[in-house]
Amino acid sequence: MAILPLVYLPDARLREPSKLIERVDDEVRRLAADMFETMHDKEGLGLAAVQVGVHRRILVLDVPKVVEIEGEKTSESRPLVLINPKIVSLGDVMRVHEEGCLSIPEFRVEIERPASLVVAYTDEHGAAHELAAEGLLATAIQHEIDHLDGKLIIDVLSKLRREMVIRKYRKLAKSGELDDM
Repeated sequence: MAILPLVYLPDARLREPSKLIERVDDEVRRLAADMFETMHDKEGLGLAAVQVGVHRRILVLDVPKVVEIEGEKTSESRPLVLINPKIVSLGDVMRVHEEGCLSIPEFRVEIERPASLVVAYTDEHGAAHELAAEGLLATAIQHEIDHLDGKLIIDVLSKLRREMVIRKYRKLAKSGELDDM
């Protein structure tokens, strides 16, 4: 496994839609493993392939699930690889969550999204699945699928605020500071 270099705002590659994966093979599984390594190294909950410069429809997630064992709450890792994910349905109840993004380090914004969803996807072994998700997992899935479609969390901002954020990250990129974040 390898830690891959991240693509940061304002890189135009983040706006390019990703292409479907035609075949799940060792190359795709290696990409998923490298994406997990990269995501964990940067302490993220999710990562889309476009964020490492690969325009293919694959994302990885490791959103901890809180479980209760003998009266004590603990969080349990639940890594997921979603290949060619497609949202089948969105819930009616909305949820506001402060989101961050590995491609826009140290920036957070509150975003309202459906609190639940059903997503269809293929796993790293080529098997088709549907997953019902809610809460933070549903938010993370929507966030990463947005990446696959060329959308970013700054898109919810006013044009003026969005331009200010882009200018800030353009300046950080020129100075080389983004790689240190």
